[in-house]
Amino acid sequence: MLRIDDESILEDFEKAEQQSPSPEKVVGKNRTIYTSRRLRLPHDDLWGQPVLCDLGQARIGRAHTGLIQPEIYRAPEVLFDMGWGHSADIWNLGVMAWDIFEGRPLFSALDEDQEYSPSHHVADGDGGCSWAATVVLHPAKPGNSQCEWLGEGGVTIPNTSLERLEEKLNGNGQQSFLQFTRSMLQWTPETRKTAKELLKDPWRNS
Repeated sequence: MLRIDDESILEDFEKAEQQSPSPEKVVGKNRTIYTSRRLRLPHDDLWGQPVLCDLGQARIGRAHTGLIQPEIYRAPEVLFDMGWGHSADIWNLGVMAWDIFEGRPLFSALDEDQEYSPSHHVADGDGGCSWAATVVLHPAKPGNSQCEWLGEGGVTIPNTSLERLEEKLNGNGQQSFLQFTRSMLQWTPETRKTAKELLKDPWRNS
């Protein structure tokens, strides 16, 4: 979550709730469900610092299986059901850092019906990196004789790159930011930087 430094956001939220209470639904004797109400943007369009929370699903150990992470933040090893470890969090951090810095998601991962699609997720998120290593590591997943991944329904990987997608920087600043991002968005978990290494990254300390 992101910290709210502008407390007037919460004050406006309270006033709106008092003036126009959210619809509610009573379930059973002790439970009431309320519809969501959106918070307005800060006046300077800047949210506060990220805050780690909701650690109830945290896992201890090196290797796990099963689906984790919000859909568009899932690491490749999770998408390909290859088992995952703590480096999946580094991938998650890389995607989230991009989304916050660029102000838009790196992945859309939506099909023609605007529903989440793992195949479209893989295709949209290629970003100039090769999926070949993933297919070799998990040959049961669909690929052709050239070790090129083939998604369900013939979804293909577009010819794109992080350089084409990044819109806020240029020159050395962009190069440094993309190196920082790529160090987390490595398809092979073992090649991603660790959290300790990221703290020393030149872009973070520039």
